[in-house]
Amino acid sequence: MPYKLMLSALLAAGLAAPALANPYETTLKNGLRVIVKEDRRAPTAVQMVWYRIGSMDEVDGQSGVAHVLEHMMFKGTPTVGPGEFNKRVAAAGGRDNAFTSRDYTAYFQQVPKEKLEDVMALEADRMRHLTVDEKEFAQEIKVVMEERRMRTDDNPQSKLYEQMNAVAFQAHPYRRPIIGWMSDLEAMTAADAKAWYDTWYVPNNAYVVVTGDVDHQAVFALAEKYYGPLEGRTLPVGKPQTEPKQEGTRRVTVKAPAELPTLIMAYKGPTLRDVEKDKDPYALEMLSAILDGHDAARFNKKLVREDKVALSVDIGYDGTTRGPGMIYMSGTPAEGRTVADLEAALRAEIARVQKDGVSEAELKRAKAQLIASQVYKLDSMFGQAMEIGQIESVGISYKKLDRMLEKLQQVTAADVQAAARTWFNDDTLTVGVLDPQQLDGKPRRPAMAGRH
Repeated sequence: MPYKLMLSALLAAGLAAPALANPYETTLKNGLRVIVKEDRRAPTAVQMVWYRIGSMDEVDGQSGVAHVLEHMMFKGTPTVGPGEFNKRVAAAGGRDNAFTSRDYTAYFQQVPKEKLEDVMALEADRMRHLTVDEKEFAQEIKVVMEERRMRTDDNPQSKLYEQMNAVAFQAHPYRRPIIGWMSDLEAMTAADAKAWYDTWYVPNNAYVVVTGDVDHQAVFALAEKYYGPLEGRTLPVGKPQTEPKQEGTRRVTVKAPAELPTLIMAYKGPTLRDVEKDKDPYALEMLSAILDGHDAARFNKKLVREDKVALSVDIGYDGTTRGPGMIYMSGTPAEGRTVADLEAALRAEIARVQKDGVSEAELKRAKAQLIASQVYKLDSMFGQAMEIGQIESVGISYKKLDRMLEKLQQVTAADVQAAARTWFNDDTLTVGVLDPQQLDGKPRRPAMAGRH
């Protein structure tokens, strides 16, 4: 039986997926971890380099520097000219990109398997030999500023999200936007980007994930050849930035040209730290799927189709982060309804879960969908590398991934109800409202093709 069909059959029977012999890993003398997952189904390979550094590691006055440095990583080294990295990957028949989050910065290439050595050499070269040229920086910082205008300043929903986070968090660096405040970008220098690179872009602050039609021992040898000679460096010791306990609902209103209002309700939530002992992160994942995991889920069925109080509504929760967790509910009220109506409706749905719980049928469907979505990642070389890299970035071993699926399957209706009662608490709630202003009649900026 093909592996995918076998997994589907196991899931239908309520059983866990079988553990794979993969991945394999080694650690080089300079501290760089190399994780390899063999998958022979297609003659391709994915290399991802993850740095344990993101926007949460920035300091006030330098917000956005992690993302700016990500852009500068494509500006060349003494042996590879500006823009040459992308051209070489494309010439090899591959694709490459990069992304910055609050918790990490990552770079990837997907290439024919015989080209893996070439992109590994390129990635190792810029890990320690990047050229941060002032003229290149002056051009690229303009690109980042325009990206901020396009994605945030000219996007009222993004602006609301940014302002809501700035209110929800007071001490923790999650209060700052990943792309940075415009004033910080305007004041940023090439020296700031170079200092960030010199401090954090070292092999002992990174790990390499390779998936695809490869032999792990051969990949280890290539890693030793190209990454092995790079020297590590002692990393700065960070101080804890603990968010003070929130003791009452916070509200923020953003006025911006828009056609429709938007509501965001954000509750502080738990983060997964101990895969075995923590329960609520799994329960909240299940609750999110029950409320908004499919067309017949509670939010869409009740608020959109039946009560017609919302045009759209959703919930988002990610319990695997380095910093504090957050549960987001957002939506747009239907014509003739207000954000107050929508807020009341969302509160009523949560109260219904707190009072009456969820049904076994709802829970079963949510489990099937959540677990299937995890299993289907196995169909993608890139998806497998992403899954390994992301879970490692928050300090949880990729070896726990199968166990996390098992823990999801073990969630009960009582667990979901208990988590709803614990975490949907007005004292930890921040409410953001987009108050739409009259559109100015100016043409909207077209979507800008970006690196991300």
